[in-house]
Amino acid sequence: MSEPEEHLSRALDPRSLRGLAHPLRIQLLRALRLHGPATASQLAERLGESSGATSYHLRQLAAHGFVEDDPTRGKGRERWWRSAHQGTTVDESLHQHTDPEVRGAIDVYFHEVATIHTQELNTYLGTRHDWGESWLGASDMSDFTLRLPPAKLRELDERLHALIDSYRDGEESRAPDAERVRIHLHAFPQRED
Repeated sequence: MSEPEEHLSRALDPRSLRGLAHPLRIQLLRALRLHGPATASQLAERLGESSGATSYHLRQLAAHGFVEDDPTRGKGRERWWRSAHQGTTVDESLHQHTDPEVRGAIDVYFHEVATIHTQELNTYLGTRHDWGESWLGASDMSDFTLRLPPAKLRELDERLHALIDSYRDGEESRAPDAERVRIHLHAFPQRED
């Protein structure tokens, strides 16, 4: 069963961006999205942090609507957290915001996402032979160079996102050999030397 549309993605605004733009908060949110509900102690162990730090940052994420209590889990004082949304989108206006704090927060956010992507790719490269031949042949590390104006790049991004979304929660996701697959898309202008 797929999640309701309102749970799929959260659009960042200046306030929520400032609430998320911290490396540990981004890591906590990523862990909850990838691995499901967890306690602050479990997340602390997974991320190599103190449970005090994870508890504090989870409360900050909750205050900004990124995470919420999971009422289906926990007993007594044990508090379980889950992601409130499965993805995050960035409003284009944040890139040129007049507040330097917002521009700094967007920089922190994008640098942390780029670091996570690099770590995930490096982990795969270091363990790729553990996956077997069918996965080795199916994985991809391509890059392309195109000449496009901004409007065409937006169009390409939208079409790629729509294509990827068409594979979400299909019959294939329940196949016996199905695994979680990470797809990183990076599209950016580059000056010619």
